[in-house]
Amino acid sequence: MSGRGSERILEVIEWLARQPAGRTLTEVVAGLALPKSSALMLLRTLVERGYARRDDAGLYHIHRLPGEASADNRAWGTILRLVDDSLREAVSLTHETGFVGVLDDAQKVRYLNKILPQREIRYDRDISVARIAAHVATGQVLLSGLSDAALNAYCADLALARDDVDTIELITLVRTIRTNGYSVNLQGRVEGAAGVAAPIFDRHGNMVAALNIAGPRERIAARQDEILSVVITAAQQASAALSEMRREGP
Repeated sequence: MSGRGSERILEVIEWLARQPAGRTLTEVVAGLALPKSSALMLLRTLVERGYARRDDAGLYHIHRLPGEASADNRAWGTILRLVDDSLREAVSLTHETGFVGVLDDAQKVRYLNKILPQREIRYDRDISVARIAAHVATGQVLLSGLSDAALNAYCADLALARDDVDTIELITLVRTIRTNGYSVNLQGRVEGAAGVAAPIFDRHGNMVAALNIAGPRERIAARQDEILSVVITAAQQASAALSEMRREGP
């Protein structure tokens, strides 16, 4: 690819990464002042390489950014990189375990990172396993970012698949989390564990992840207000870091 071609494909990646929703070929052409044939060729290359995807409506979406670990990560590596400092500070201040989680395509929680505190007795969790969103504080926060229609659909599917969640109570809980801006779960699925989570937003106000501090229930409950304050502040700092990224874009 020529030097100008390399510049153009990077311009398309950067432009798509700034968009809050998918864009048509026509919008890409207009937004970047590209010839239609060139824009189509670049978009096809990005789709083939897994950097972009084209949905059934013909809209192009950024799927991952250069340097992401895999095509399935949907730029999650970028979120992880920009949130890392806030997460580490929260772990340092609370002396409890920190996580960053996102919703995957199956609407389960996928943890992108885990940072353990420097203490002998600490909470640990296998983050290679996706978790049911309704079961954990991180997931409950992420569910609060869904629309009412999407939340109702999630609950309907959950009710068919499982009998251990009261979906009416879940909807009430999620609406409370929307209002409060955080989740405190002192009855974790792991016996004796508890967690506090708050949402992370991108520059468009979309919830893209959640920051979670978890530990033994007695320790979390004893310092609940203090830990909650740290988690909210860390999530706000992480959101600010995401908002600063490419803020010059449309």
